[in-house]
Amino acid sequence: MIQEQVGLVDEALARRAEEAGLNASAPPQQRTVDGWLIRLSPGKAKRSRCINALAQGSLPLDELLARSEAAFKAAELPLIVRVTPYSQPANLDELLAAKGWQAFDAADVWVLNRIEAQATEDSAGEHPLERLEAEAYAALVGTLRGSSETAIAVHAERMKKSPVVYRGFALRDAQGALLACGQFAREDAIVGLYDIFTPPEQRGRGHAFQLCRQLLQEALAEGAKQAYLQVGSDNAVAQRVYARLGFVFAYRYHYRSPESVVD
Repeated sequence: MIQEQVGLVDEALARRAEEAGLNASAPPQQRTVDGWLIRLSPGKAKRSRCINALAQGSLPLDELLARSEAAFKAAELPLIVRVTPYSQPANLDELLAAKGWQAFDAADVWVLNRIEAQATEDSAGEHPLERLEAEAYAALVGTLRGSSETAIAVHAERMKKSPVVYRGFALRDAQGALLACGQFAREDAIVGLYDIFTPPEQRGRGHAFQLCRQLLQEALAEGAKQAYLQVGSDNAVAQRVYARLGFVFAYRYHYRSPESVVD
């Protein structure tokens, strides 16, 4: 059961990371239905076009699903539920599985209990960060990922309208070649790292590690003390990078849907 994976780190920090992640991924198109947070963004990020079952509510599960399905159909989106250790009812994952809903796209939330200041000598030789506005960052990472023009535009809109401010950055060499890009969203003393991407030709050279370390230092200067990020459960390469930075596994989540979901 997914609930069994909580408890490997401080529970308060794990829950804070979940809350901060929800706040940072809030799209303009969202509503609540009897304790469930329904997000209807037409963009690529599934965390912004899914149901987060935050509270059990008073309605029977089938009625909640029916009301949610109507909203997703109206938005021309597939019905998706994000299942976490905090989903309500507590056995939601088993109930959806019994209905034949398929699980997919498992991801892990990792947390960093304390952002340490970087020694001056450790930054020697690092490439400077280039700050990017929302449109420029969405276009950069979207093009690298092969996203549609619509998905790129929605990504930029979500960043600009987010209640938690996003800051996008690119790491380039002296000739201007892109080495890596990423962004962070800080909410008070906790910061989330998002959309960390390294072009295929630059991978395996430590650029993602350098980028993330510099992002954490930027966030630390703004007042962040702790951090979190989300990484694919099968992405061992990225997990090794985050482990080097001091992040540790907090919990796993996945999605379920009654239909086949194609990104």
